[in-house]
Amino acid sequence: MISKGTAVLLGIILFPIFSFAQFRKYSNEFLNIGAGARGLAMGSAQVATVKDGTAGYWNPAGLVGVKDHPEVNLQHAEYFAGIGKYDFGSVAIPLQDSSRVIALSILRFAVDDIPNTLFLVQPDGSIDYGNITSFSSADYAALFSYAQTVVKTYDKLVSFGVNAKVIHRQVGHFASAWGFGIDAGIQIHGPRWHLALVARDLTTTFNAWTFKFTEKEKQVLYLTQNDIPVRSTELTSPRLVFGGGYNLKISKSLSLLAEANLDFTFDGKRNTVISSNPISVDPHMGLEASIKDVFFIRAGITNFQKALSDGDTLNQKKVWIY
Repeated sequence: MISKGTAVLLGIILFPIFSFAQFRKYSNEFLNIGAGARGLAMGSAQVATVKDGTAGYWNPAGLVGVKDHPEVNLQHAEYFAGIGKYDFGSVAIPLQDSSRVIALSILRFAVDDIPNTLFLVQPDGSIDYGNITSFSSADYAALFSYAQTVVKTYDKLVSFGVNAKVIHRQVGHFASAWGFGIDAGIQIHGPRWHLALVARDLTTTFNAWTFKFTEKEKQVLYLTQNDIPVRSTELTSPRLVFGGGYNLKISKSLSLLAEANLDFTFDGKRNTVISSNPISVDPHMGLEASIKDVFFIRAGITNFQKALSDGDTLNQKKVWIY
């Protein structure tokens, strides 16, 4: 049976999810890339079993697994042949009684050296390549996390965690945005089983954009029939992630951990396994083999999508890719 305190925590997480209308899809997508080698290798199936410093990203409730000493995590990855660069870093610090943990996680995704061709074509129609400049587009996020053990018995551990996140996005000198949001999560562990629920962007995360163009840039945009934005607000709708995992002890030195996650989005129809309006569901599955808790072999399946078959010239047959 779930205790009264656990039921209250579930209610706090679930209630705001169904209180919002439709929102724009794929907002702040850099926050969905992942964090840590374990999470990426296991197909982003992490919310139920994560218990290290990357839990501030996956499920803040898992930070209670950081015991005795502070933990530091660093990651660098590149995408699209080095065009996009992704960095993640976190510091988790257990407090004196070891049942509470605070953490700070920093994320950055950037694309550098983007050509600015606003002034490539001269008023007389000639092309001047010397007028091409470059700029960068960078997204930043800081997650301030707190986690606490709620219930601890000989056969059950319940923990709760929350994130307050600050987002900053910069597109050259043209545009910048600041945003704020809240995540919350809960983990329940038994002797071999693990359950979790995470609510991301719990109260709706917003980005307030401002735009700065010179008069010369505005003139070019006007003459090329482009809109000249002044300010806008971008909303990210809540997302629920359910997770379950199971530990199988094969021998004294070998164990197997399996985890599955279901991502529920509420912003309309997406290209996912279960795709409907307004709810779509995207599954993730991961497997980890542990040898003496020192060596690990991991595998995962994620990003299920339907795509047109290469051999179908009529563009009618679709296949699953992942």
